[in-house]
This record gives sequence, C-alpha cells and structure tokens, in this order.
Amino acid sequence: MDFNKIRSFCRVLRVIVGTSLISYGVYSSNVWFFLGIIPIILAIINFCPICIISGKCDLDLKEEKKEE
Repeated sequence: MDFNKIRSFCRVLRVIVGTSLISYGVYSSNVWFFLGIIPIILAIINFCPICIISGKCDLDLKEEKKEE
C-alpha cells in the first residue's frame, strides 16, 4: 500500500472540507463555519492528524531511514 497516495488524498480532502465549511459559513452567515480555515491550513503545511493517530503515514520515513 502506498501511503504517499493516502497522504495526498487526505490533503485534497482537507481542502475540500475546509472550502465547503467556509462557503457554508458565508451562505448561512454563521461565524463558526469559518473554522474551516483550519483544515485548509493543515493541508498547506501537509499535517495530517489522522496519520499521527494511526501511525501509518509515517512508514515511508521509517523506510527512508533503513535505506541510509
């Protein structure tokens, strides 16, 4: 299983979720939905909380260390 593909898919998903939350916040004029900026920022810096919890996305880092 290629974990870089999962990471890139999660990144796109975070951007979509963040954008949809912000757009719904504009539509409903509810300020709480502007917290959708958080998934967008996480996608920009390539930080995935789910990968940290599951511990699966950092397997490629372990493989790189073995090659050295």
